[in-house]
Amino acid sequence: MSPEARERLFGAGHAFDHPVVLVATLAVAALLLLTPVVVWLLVRFGRIDAKLRTELMLRYWSWTVLTPLIAAPILLGAAWTILGIGVLSLLCYREYARATGLFREKAISLVVVLGILAVSFAELDHWYRLFVALVPFTVGAIAIVALLRDQPQGYIQRVALGVLGFVLFGSCLGHLGYLANDRNYRPVLILIFLSVELNDVFAFTVGKTLGERKLAPNTSPKKTIAGAVGALVLTTLMVTGIGISVFQGTVLASPFHLLTLGILVSVLGQCGDLMLSSIKRDLGIKDMAATIPGHGGLLDRFDSVILVAPAVFHYVNYFVGVGADQAPHVLTGG
Repeated sequence: MSPEARERLFGAGHAFDHPVVLVATLAVAALLLLTPVVVWLLVRFGRIDAKLRTELMLRYWSWTVLTPLIAAPILLGAAWTILGIGVLSLLCYREYARATGLFREKAISLVVVLGILAVSFAELDHWYRLFVALVPFTVGAIAIVALLRDQPQGYIQRVALGVLGFVLFGSCLGHLGYLANDRNYRPVLILIFLSVELNDVFAFTVGKTLGERKLAPNTSPKKTIAGAVGALVLTTLMVTGIGISVFQGTVLASPFHLLTLGILVSVLGQCGDLMLSSIKRDLGIKDMAATIPGHGGLLDRFDSVILVAPAVFHYVNYFVGVGADQAPHVLTGG
């Protein structure tokens, strides 16, 4: 392993070299400090009631734990980022498997878990061809092991649930981990997480303020068309503004590419949210789990990033490459 690869994987000494990382870290820290004051003022002036205050503060305390868990691996190094996203993928699959009943299919779940672990290894090794090949390999393995029970009844459902679980939590989320092979991964990942989370905030705020007509009342009754449009505009502007610094010196710094990225993040973030809402409505449940007070499960919190991750990865990879200047096969030495 070269010294440069070791520094990228395990070094935190250059974590704040990029201004976006430093400014975003300070801004989030300031926001966490100021939020209780803002909530107190809203209560003081009668803008929110006690019930909403309790809900907001419950979410706030959850974010005081979630924020360091998201930020620390990114700042500490690419290896910790990849491992952190791998753990997130496994935990999200666990919630999904329990909610859908797929956890009873031990062989299929084992294949999905092994697939997620293999994806994490391919990311750590910067082995892109293996990373891509693992999708058809794992899908084929799921279809094969589902035959072992010799029970045709329900075969399509078992395989479909397993394939969907791996594609969403192994492949889609795995693209976040593979971004860590890029020299510029810290500001890119921070841009993704920040824009996706604020996209939800923008949709909620604009929807509460201006929204009346529902976006998808049977899927998510609280979402409005005004909220979706407001989030699209505000998130696109935010991605464009921050992206100028993140992609400075590359073709992606042009207004066209930044606006396209912003639209992708906002639209796919909202679609990811609606996708999980559809799954929950189909299952007849409110939350995927009760892991995070005020939010539900990890999937309820990170659903918006599932579809965003591969879209941003492939857009960036197509135009400027991801880790193109980094040595591949860091672990295997091939």
